[in-house]
This record gives sequence, C-alpha cells and structure tokens, in this order.
Amino acid sequence: MESIKQIGERIKGMRGILEISAQEMAELTEMSEAEYLSHEKGERDFTFSFLNRCADRFGLDIAELITGENAHLKEYTVVRKGGGLSVERRKGFEYKHLAGRFKDRNCQPFHVTVPFVEELQDKPIKMNTHEGQEMDYVLEGTLKIMVNGKTEILNAGDCIYYDSSLPHGMIAVNGKECKFLAILINS
Repeated sequence: MESIKQIGERIKGMRGILEISAQEMAELTEMSEAEYLSHEKGERDFTFSFLNRCADRFGLDIAELITGENAHLKEYTVVRKGGGLSVERRKGFEYKHLAGRFKDRNCQPFHVTVPFVEELQDKPIKMNTHEGQEMDYVLEGTLKIMVNGKTEILNAGDCIYYDSSLPHGMIAVNGKECKFLAILINS
C-alpha cells in the first residue's frame, strides 16, 4: 500500500485545490478537525470509510486517491489470486480491492481476510457505517456479523446483503481467520 504520508499529502493537496476547509472535511469524515488534520499529515492510518468520503467529496475514484494514478481500464480488469490493491480499512483486517484499475465502476469489490482474535470474542463488535449497500459472501471460515443490533453467524457459502448506512461490524469466530468477498454498492 502507498505510504500513509503520500496519501495524506494527496488528500491535503486536493482539499487545497478545491478550496475545502479542514473543518468541512472533518465534519464529512465524522471526526474533530485535529483528528482530520493528523490524517492529512500521515500521523494516522486511514479507514476505508474515511478514504471513500474524501474521494467522493473530491470527485475522485478511491483507487486514484490511494495510488495517485487514474483508473483507466474500461472493458475489463483481471486480478490474479492473491492480488488486488491493498486498502487499510480496519486495523488487522486485510482488504484487497479487486477492481481498483477499472474506470467508473458502480461498486467496490474486496477480498477481505479477518484474523481470529481471541480477546475480541467477548467484547462488543466495533461498528461502522458508510453510504450505499453491501453484500458479504463467506469463502472460508466463520464470520460473526452485526447489522443494526442483530447478529448473524455466516459460514462458507453464506451471504448477507444489507443497508451499509446502518451500524455494522464483524469478527472471525470458531478459532480461525475468515475470508470473504465484500461488494460495496455505491448509492
């Protein structure tokens, strides 16, 4: 993945070019202005939600914000096994964007690996929200997912589709990591 500092510099540069205040961006990304500015300085890692909100406000593709390169493929794109554009969305989770080079796509497809973490098993699941809808299809392992206060246990071959503006979060359960395909549909 691109250096956190480089991504922060791109965000700061775009904000300057578009003459957007740090306060507006802080409100958009649901954090204090000081927290937002620490992201621009590369002092904090980025969540997918943060990057997605910035990219939307700047009128950019998220892959362009992360890599500094324009997505340019229009007919198709191929990502080989284990490939994809790495995106830090949630600490400990591995996200590989599967269409980062495809221009004007209507969704954000990811291959996600969630580690099994024993100490998270009896704690509240960290929740997240973002615009649009999401579909998660479990490839390996078991995923415990909460959507708007309801809990589901998904095994390999199971799928869930939901309104991602509702609070949602997930952890791997049953003693091993979980791999799933996440497709975020733009609103």
